Amino acid sequence: MRAITDSTTMLRRQIKHIGRYPSLILTYAGIPVIFLLLFVYVFGGTMGAGIGGDRAAYAGYLTPGIMIMTIAGAAQGTAISVATDMAEGIVARFKTMAIARVSVLTGHVLGAMVQTFIAIAVATVAAVLIGFRPSASALDWLGVVGVLAMFTFAITWLSVALAMVSKSVTTASNLPMPLMLLPFLGSGFVPTESMPAGLRWFAEHQPFTPVIDTLRGLLAGHPVGSSFLEAAIWSAVIALAGYLWARRLYNR
Repeated sequence: MRAITDSTTMLRRQIKHIGRYPSLILTYAGIPVIFLLLFVYVFGGTMGAGIGGDRAAYAGYLTPGIMIMTIAGAAQGTAISVATDMAEGIVARFKTMAIARVSVLTGHVLGAMVQTFIAIAVATVAAVLIGFRPSASALDWLGVVGVLAMFTFAITWLSVALAMVSKSVTTASNLPMPLMLLPFLGSGFVPTESMPAGLRWFAEHQPFTPVIDTLRGLLAGHPVGSSFLEAAIWSAVIALAGYLWARRLYNR
């Protein structure tokens, strides 16, 4: 019970930071929106024809990848936030206080999830404005939110661990950057079938692809098949590994 209360207090601290620095959300959403506009308006005609449709069809194909790119981009901000707290000594002060130790990291994770979901909402609205027309039912949308929540939770814990293993804020800002490449090296922007054999194997077996495929199926109102189970397993593995790693580093 104490851990829940203390985590709620730390979450309020993070939400206050969001209110004080709203430009951060625009930054997290800005890069994915720029990629969305770039790929739809510059490459959309060719890409749309490649998947048997048009520019609007490609906007629908691209949007799940943009959602996941937003999560990956926000991970960098989470790492910077945690590393900044570590560098400025506030975490050391928290350790001397009579609060649940896990609450400090949990507050960062929950606050980052709120920030990330706002950024995803901004990117999704931008996609709708340029032609994305989802066919998802209310139940499908609930599934979309659930998949985004579990993957955001997983990537956020990983970013917290990366921040704590870093020796400076600069290093912490750089370590999560490879995550931004994984939507490109998966099914986020083009079908994996169009890739060379070696790259295709990697694209089909990395964690971002089943998450993107699940979101794409749900938003189109289609069955998601085994991709949801794969997405859930990857999310659970990443979340558990990130949490255990971050907790060990924090306690040490």
